[in-house]
Amino acid sequence: MDISDLKSNIEVIIPTLNEEKTIGSIIERTFTYTDKVLVIDGWSDDSTIEIAKKMGARIMFQNGRGKGAALKEAFEYVNGEIIVILDGDGSMKPEEIPMFLKGIYSGADIVKGSRFLGEGGSEDISLLRRFGNTLFTILVNIIWKSNFTDLCYGYMAFRKDAVKKLSPVLFSKGFTIETEMIIKAKKLGLKIIEVPSFELKRLFGQSKLKTFKDGWEIFITILKETFV
Repeated sequence: MDISDLKSNIEVIIPTLNEEKTIGSIIERTFTYTDKVLVIDGWSDDSTIEIAKKMGARIMFQNGRGKGAALKEAFEYVNGEIIVILDGDGSMKPEEIPMFLKGIYSGADIVKGSRFLGEGGSEDISLLRRFGNTLFTILVNIIWKSNFTDLCYGYMAFRKDAVKKLSPVLFSKGFTIETEMIIKAKKLGLKIIEVPSFELKRLFGQSKLKTFKDGWEIFITILKETFV
């Protein structure tokens, strides 16, 4: 696959909150695969935005709070034929983007990364988070007759039409957004495939994810979607 022929079709969304240590490198490497990078920021109080602007990214400041709110707002402004979302903390490698594009061009509506498929892996997930993720993945697979290997991971690529269908029905404000997107996509009949992805350890700062609080909210999201 010749990436240079596809760059104009691809837009990458990077949600940020105080990622000045990593955002420059992420944007620089991402521009290898796209001409359009949108940073949607949760009102960082460090140099994240200054660095992102200097690197050539388009900037949005989110109105709501949380990753889910950021992505939903960003979905209203992107116009690429293929939309990729990745984190700005350095845990997701932009170099994996071609693998996601290959999945889209093979016919998928959504391609999601999996840390537990093939050569995927993680330097960052704790035993407790791994247990919770496995439990939630099994639950979703049983209820929606799917075969996912990793539910709570946000490295994804979408066809533009898939984003247009999903965006109006998304309500999660926080880290439940990954789970909600996958369940809603299944309900809409969208084709989802997984590709291996390797999650690196966060190099700087603290994760915004709260294991028990966010885990409980993911469980409640699954229950709600089961009976709606």
